[in-house]
Amino acid sequence: MSMKPFLNGLRRTSHGFWNALLSLLLPTTPRGRIRRAVFFIVLLLVFSSALSYPKWWNSSVDRINGWSESTLGLDLHLPQFWELPFVLGLDLQGGTHLVYVADMANIPDSEQDTSIAGVRDVIERRVNSFGVSEPLVQTNKSGNEWRLIVDLAGVSDISEAIKLIGETPILEFKEQNNEPPRALTAEEQADLEASNTAAKSKADDLLARALAGGDFATLATENSDDLSTRGVGGNLDFQSKSGPYSELIDQLLSGDMSEGQVVPRLLEDYRGYHIVRYEEQRESGQEMKASHVLICYAGAAQCESERSKDEALSLARELAGQATPENFAQLAQDNSSDVGTAENGGDLGWFQPGIMVKPFEDATQALEVGSITTEPVETDFGFHVIYKTDARPISEYRLSHIQINKKTAADYVPPADQWKNTQLSGKQLKRSVVQFHPQTNEPQVALEFDSEGKDLFADITGRNVGQPVAIFLDGEAISIPTVNEVISGGEAVISGNFSIQEAKLLAQRLNAGALPVPIHLETQQSVGATLGNDSLYSSLRAGLIGFLVVVLFMLLYYRLPGLIAVVALCIYTAVNLAIYKLIPVTLTLSGIAGLILSLGMAVDANILIFERLKEELQRGRTLQSALEEGFRRAWLSIRDSNLTTLISCCILFYTSSSLIKGFAFTLGIGVLISMFSAITVSRTLLRLVSGWEPLRSELLYLPGLNRSKPREDGSNRTEKK
Repeated sequence: MSMKPFLNGLRRTSHGFWNALLSLLLPTTPRGRIRRAVFFIVLLLVFSSALSYPKWWNSSVDRINGWSESTLGLDLHLPQFWELPFVLGLDLQGGTHLVYVADMANIPDSEQDTSIAGVRDVIERRVNSFGVSEPLVQTNKSGNEWRLIVDLAGVSDISEAIKLIGETPILEFKEQNNEPPRALTAEEQADLEASNTAAKSKADDLLARALAGGDFATLATENSDDLSTRGVGGNLDFQSKSGPYSELIDQLLSGDMSEGQVVPRLLEDYRGYHIVRYEEQRESGQEMKASHVLICYAGAAQCESERSKDEALSLARELAGQATPENFAQLAQDNSSDVGTAENGGDLGWFQPGIMVKPFEDATQALEVGSITTEPVETDFGFHVIYKTDARPISEYRLSHIQINKKTAADYVPPADQWKNTQLSGKQLKRSVVQFHPQTNEPQVALEFDSEGKDLFADITGRNVGQPVAIFLDGEAISIPTVNEVISGGEAVISGNFSIQEAKLLAQRLNAGALPVPIHLETQQSVGATLGNDSLYSSLRAGLIGFLVVVLFMLLYYRLPGLIAVVALCIYTAVNLAIYKLIPVTLTLSGIAGLILSLGMAVDANILIFERLKEELQRGRTLQSALEEGFRRAWLSIRDSNLTTLISCCILFYTSSSLIKGFAFTLGIGVLISMFSAITVSRTLLRLVSGWEPLRSELLYLPGLNRSKPREDGSNRTEKK
């Protein structure tokens, strides 16, 4: 049987599909543009519905994937939709409500706002580190009294919440810890040796079983301590000499190996013992070895030099003219701005494609081994003179392994903390303020210590010149400046690439730990999860009943336009819920009330449109003309009413408490989406159905119209059916 007719038919079908898709996305007629708009509305409905309730999408995908694999033998792997949870507030989820009073007796009035903001920031970070979902921390001033209101949704243990928040933020100054870890005790050393002897014995036994023909994948699955490869039979995939298993590859290559062979000896690295099977080898590109001299300039990335760009280029060209393989290392030591490599003669070691910035990599790739660039290469870091010292192909080896872990001293003595405490803390810090560099006008944070802190800070900076000193707030490093010189005057400046907001935030955090702003628990309240669930279900039940009543009214009174309004409301609801997940919005009872109220406003917009449509039809206009005129005339009323509602929402959001803010926020989102659903979705769908002859019957639109009333032009013509 000839395949030519079949292929020709398939080709015609393919051409027809692409032509149809092209005409849908790039229409040339009014009806085509309407169909395109409907297409995107359907896409919006599917996306928002899947995001709001992904279960229907994921279950459908599972069924399709299973059917295609069992019936057609195809593994489609259709993706599942990601699942984002709704964020429920305290009144729906249950949790803890705490009110603290801040003691501002010793704080000047001009600094109270900054101090309370800093304390609020510290409490928020403490709560976030506790793993609380969407905590709400607010400040409120009543008369001369400052309060902090903390809502912890999902936390029912009040005592744990109080312990978590504490009373006063802790500010600490720490220096690097260079002390070596302690030695193992005799008991720890004996246990270490016994554990490693047992690991070696187990590894020897597994090696013997693998060499005797045991199934390697089964042995790895049942015995390997490498959990990341145990489920795939120990498969490490392709590894290179620069990868995490370089030690194994070096040992592997020390003997003659053939593909599929188990290495007849144990291999060992810092992880432990490895039984390795060599699978295959391949080459993938080339790695290079090079040295460089970097000449940076003011404005280049990570450059502290004050030389201009022209001066840097001139110096780089001069060095490129002088450089030879013999003197290159000395030129790098004497001139390179790259301090990290200058001591080693500018040696960058081996690097693979993609490691260096592209201009540097391209220039090195173009060089012959042993040659030096004659013209400096410019990157974001400055100008480079490059000496290519070696090159070699990148060999990769596919391995499988069984790993038996060893113990080390670190299992008994954890690594020493990078930072160690000094005696300087927040109690010696008088204040921190934002100031600006007199020459560059960059934001900085200035610190001022008391007399005790002045001496402590001088000692700390004296023994850490050129080294970092970390500033910790509640155990978290908020700044790690480098000490440039001994600071003995009791005042210091933290400089960096700060924005104004970042500098203000850092000053707030420092002041929060420095100023005496104790907070005292005034009231505490626990909201039960059962009560929250009851409130949630009651709210959802009320919203569903209200929605169904509205749907019934729209269908009975407006018929086909009512049905279209119902579709628009469904899209409105799906988009609303999707946005609540994406932002995300913390849903409370008041927020659900805002959603339900905005639903009513969305219906109100449709009613205004349909009543205008009714008036235009009574005047004798055609259906399409009445639709356009009805929407045009109704838009002014819809715009004004929704605009006033949005203004009210803004006022409520910025001047009210958290509960009212939730109501205002959800209402505002709902109003914006309702305008879209009424003006865009409803109008597009009505334009679509009004062009279908079977749906142009007057009974499907607004029954009972007096079609004998004269038109505005004085004629008595009625619409053509």
